[in-house]
Order: sequence, then structure tokens, then C-alpha cells
Amino acid sequence: MIVHLKENISSDKAQELAKENAAILLQYQGKQVLVNSSSIKELSISLQDYAEEFFVFPNDMQLSSKEYLPQKREVQIGKQIIGGKQKNTLMMAGPCSVESEEQIRETAALLKELDINVLRAGSFKPRTSPYSFQGMGLEGLKLLDKMREEFGFSIITEVRDSTHIDDVIAFADIVQVGAKSMYDHGILRKCGKINKPVLLKRGFGTTLQEFVQAAEFILSGGNADVILCERGIRTFETKTRFSLDLSGVAYLKEFTNLPIVLDPSHAMGYAYGVPDLARACVAMGVEGVLIEVHPNPKQAKSDASQQLNHKEFKSLYSDLHKVAQSIGHKII
Repeated sequence: MIVHLKENISSDKAQELAKENAAILLQYQGKQVLVNSSSIKELSISLQDYAEEFFVFPNDMQLSSKEYLPQKREVQIGKQIIGGKQKNTLMMAGPCSVESEEQIRETAALLKELDINVLRAGSFKPRTSPYSFQGMGLEGLKLLDKMREEFGFSIITEVRDSTHIDDVIAFADIVQVGAKSMYDHGILRKCGKINKPVLLKRGFGTTLQEFVQAAEFILSGGNADVILCERGIRTFETKTRFSLDLSGVAYLKEFTNLPIVLDPSHAMGYAYGVPDLARACVAMGVEGVLIEVHPNPKQAKSDASQQLNHKEFKSLYSDLHKVAQSIGHKII
């Protein structure tokens, strides 16, 4: 249940009511808001004189629900806005990992040439094997910061665990919570307290409700700028890395108020299939696409098989503008 308190309720009284009802107290759009379990279907006696309005839900997807906020939430990234009534599809591109200044600068120059404003790259890599490249760490973050200063990008980079979350928050414009960290409540709660957009990736064995409820941890912490990212789930299929759940995306569009980004690179796992999948992603009318591009994918230290080279990416990017235009959207 979500309860909007009347305007004349003091903050002390609001805190008292939150404690009495075991609820979370939030400030949202100038309102004092109490959020409690969806199992509660009736307004308690203690709230009846203080509630302006209340909302009942079938499950704990509450703050993210269109039953609560019918319109898509707006999220500002740099000078650009996604969500709301905007028909913008934000392009976020760059290598899987920061590997050197030369490598990240070469791709940064490409993005600048194409007028792309969000650079993605990982500095802390949550790898499956302990013997794989684990990222450049803080040094990588500093290189991303340098690219931002030189080219004017917004930076999206991933937090792997709680040991470096403060560094990532300090350097990133958009904090990415990866599929392997989606259940890390320490990360989710920390992201709920920051004033930056958070891109939350769906775990590859995660149901849609589990995914959205992970987003609720961030929303209920007070951060309204949450973006959902579908990046493929694990199925019986072995010929692709994962299976991009576009059916799930249709569900998220219909029932949630959060902007949606799709990641065809991680879903496909192989560069040859990324362009076709990316075109399908844009045709879904989502708020963003995340694509991996590298100056020389064969030499990449992580996810070499799925990264596009610069020529392939330029060709795809031209096509995506046409796809977006066909559905009344604009690639930004």
C-alpha cells in the first residue's frame, strides 16, 4: 500500500505514522508518502485522519507500477531526458572494459563523431572466472573521467560489489548495477540514497517480478531515477549467449512506469547477431539501447566475441535512426 499524507502533516508526525505502521517514509513530488507491504489492503485506523489518498496493489511492485504513476517516469541524463512523454531512445555505447587510454580514447572519438553522448565501459568487471581480466579498477574510472572532461560525455559504468561502490558513485553519471549484482541489497540500498540515475540489469535467472522488486529497493530508498535493463535470460538454448526476453519487455512497458533499456550485445553474445537484435530493440520503442563497441574486438580483454568494431557500429547506428523514425522515435 502507498499512502499520500495530507499537506498539513508535519514531518515529525509523518515519521510517527511511519513507525506505527511499519512503513517507509518518502518525499516524492512535494508529498510525504508512506509505503508498506502490498498485503495490506485497507487503510489503518491510525492513518484515516491523515491520508489524502491511498493505493492498493496486487503485489510488491508498487512505486514502479502504472497503477500508481500511469505515465513513464522521466530521467535526465546530462542535457537529455528519457521517459515521460519523450519519444527518445538513448544510445549508450563503448567497450566492455576500459583497457588503456589509447583504447578508450579511440572509441570516445568515434562516439563524438556520431554525436553520441553516453560512453559505457566497465572498470570493475564481475567475471565468471577468477583468472579473467578483472578490470582496471580506480585507474579505469579516472580514464573515464578524463574522457568525460575532454569529450563532454555522460559516463555509465558498473558497480561490482560494495568494496568500490563509493568510487563508482563518485565518478559515474549513471550507476550500472549488473546482472550478477541485482540481488545485492547493500548495493541496491546504497543506490537508493544517491541523486544519480541507476541502470539496473535483470539477472539472467530472474523473473520479471523479482527484477522489478529489486528496482523497488532503490525507489523505496528515495531515488526515483531508476532505469530497467533487459540483457537476456538463461534458457535451454546454447547457440546464443542468452535469450533476449522481448516478451518480458512488452510486459514491463505495459505495467511499469520505469524507462527501459535493452542490451543486445550481452543477450546475443556474438557480434554477427547484434545488429539484427539491436534493430528489433529499437523497434520496441524503448528508452535506450546499450551496445558494446571496441576498436579491435579480437584483442578485447573481455567479451571479445560480442563487441562490434567501429565500422560495424557506424553502419548499425545509421540503420537505427531509420528504425526509430519509422515508429516515431528519435535516437539521441
